[in-house]
Amino acid sequence: MTNKRTPEDVTILPRDLHFSMDGADNGPWLDGDPVATAIFNAMSLTFPDGERLFIDAVKAHRSQVSGKLAQDVKDFISQEAIHSREHHLLNNKIDRAKYPVDEIEAEIRERIAFGRSGGPIRMLMATICLEHFTSMMADLMTGLEIDGEPLFSKTDPALERLWRWHAMEETEHKAVAYDVFLEATKDWPPFRRYFRRCLSMCIITHHFTSHVADHAARLLVADGYSYEEGLREVKAFLWKKPALFGKGWKVWLSWFKPGFHPWDHDNRDVMAKWKEEFTLVAAE
Repeated sequence: MTNKRTPEDVTILPRDLHFSMDGADNGPWLDGDPVATAIFNAMSLTFPDGERLFIDAVKAHRSQVSGKLAQDVKDFISQEAIHSREHHLLNNKIDRAKYPVDEIEAEIRERIAFGRSGGPIRMLMATICLEHFTSMMADLMTGLEIDGEPLFSKTDPALERLWRWHAMEETEHKAVAYDVFLEATKDWPPFRRYFRRCLSMCIITHHFTSHVADHAARLLVADGYSYEEGLREVKAFLWKKPALFGKGWKVWLSWFKPGFHPWDHDNRDVMAKWKEEFTLVAAE
């Protein structure tokens, strides 16, 4: 069993912030780019139900944690609940008469119900894998560009701050569910734990990336793209340029290192400026 845990100086702070979603009212809200907007809308549609799964996954193991981790779990739950609330409001800005939002959300709920049907450990396995993915993407957001301009540089400031706040908190709590997993499986043979988490990551990676691409392509169909054209554009954005998924391959691959811990990739320095900004706002 690894002895690695989240560094003691990493604390989780729920920031009960509210963001104006008015910038999403008129066409593609992310830099005026329909492909980027479709991809981020597709991800946002997964968040309300997905983050409730994450909450329930760690709640199911609360009796097994104590001390700082118990407090981190409490704060993780608060953060995810606020994320779910804000993205629900953003998702309500998508024109459901034009876009297949209801159909996509029904598919998301069906997949999450399947995850829940496997019980608390399978829910926790899905959570730690998806938390690795979200923190990986959050870490990349500051370096992505569209046509030479930083991503979100031409986006309504409130929406830009929504995504930056979410990215910062995903980074802040990226290891909470993983630390719970280590406690919940502390009596497992090391190879069993290693094999299960690696297998889970392979399965989750395939499903998460393919579903985001499919959902985004279907949203683009409503904007006049053919499904094939939309899917091609989405995959190029995700894997080639700006490579929202593709640029994170080293962090993703680190998962498969025996003894891995999310804070092996220590990016507290990247978070510092964001934390100062959003913590001051939350205190006002």
